[in-house]
Amino acid sequence: MTEAVRTTSPTTERGRGGPRRWLPYLLLAPSVAYLLIFFASPMIQAFGLAFTSTSGEWGLGSVRAMLGDDRFWPALWTTLILLVVLLPLQFALALAMSMVITSRLRASGFWLYVFLLPLGVSELGAGILWYSIFVEQGWLNTVLQSFGLIDRPVIWLDYREPWRVVGTIVVAEAWRSTSLIVIILVGGLRAIPRDYLEAADVFHAGPWQRMRHVVLPMMRPTIRTALIVRTVLAFEVFATVVALGGTGTDVLATQANRAYTEYQDAHLASAYGLVILVVSLVAVGIILAALPTRKERGE
Repeated sequence: MTEAVRTTSPTTERGRGGPRRWLPYLLLAPSVAYLLIFFASPMIQAFGLAFTSTSGEWGLGSVRAMLGDDRFWPALWTTLILLVVLLPLQFALALAMSMVITSRLRASGFWLYVFLLPLGVSELGAGILWYSIFVEQGWLNTVLQSFGLIDRPVIWLDYREPWRVVGTIVVAEAWRSTSLIVIILVGGLRAIPRDYLEAADVFHAGPWQRMRHVVLPMMRPTIRTALIVRTVLAFEVFATVVALGGTGTDVLATQANRAYTEYQDAHLASAYGLVILVVSLVAVGIILAALPTRKERGE
């Protein structure tokens, strides 16, 4: 009797579990279809355009045209400079803001709504807003003159000095998109078990020791996710650069747009898109290698 039950029970359980086994795949099917239609398919078409000419012949003509463009290398360097400056600046700001939100201070939760306000402003809107601040007769010069810090208006958007324009773009982007990193870091901070923090207090760990030996190691996966998201978005900065830099400041995204709209060359625009993809993947790979998780380190 027992052997019969043992013989038939696996078949019965397998029969009952059949539909359930396919349930996860059925739930994922709409997302997979969405990615295939709206991401994979356009990406494959873009690859085809980047490596074909207007006559349909395969080759590297579009890539050579892109590399020979006088604006390509300045656009690439400006994009990398924005990434190198923005990433540590926004991470430091976001970490400080996240600590304020998750602290036990009174009205600490109120600051969450304050810090998230810039997310309601579009990229172009943020660029126009900061343009009105940095323009020669704008708010910044007015305030500085009223306090006697400057004698005459400073030309912040001086296109003869690109570093000034890049600085204004960094400020505008830091104001607009730091909140996105804050959301990710707040989730990581709240996921840290209270036992670890209480143990740090028991051993009289100072703020820096607590941050270095408890908070940052426990938040390594969260930090890695936040840096990857910000890195990918940094290569897509477009409207802020157009609003503040105009035609005098180029990044890879503005060059791709110029190739498609002004030059009417979809093949050249796809080549720029390919460069953005490759550089983004390299940057993400560096972050993954620099911040391995415990499982990846074999701990």
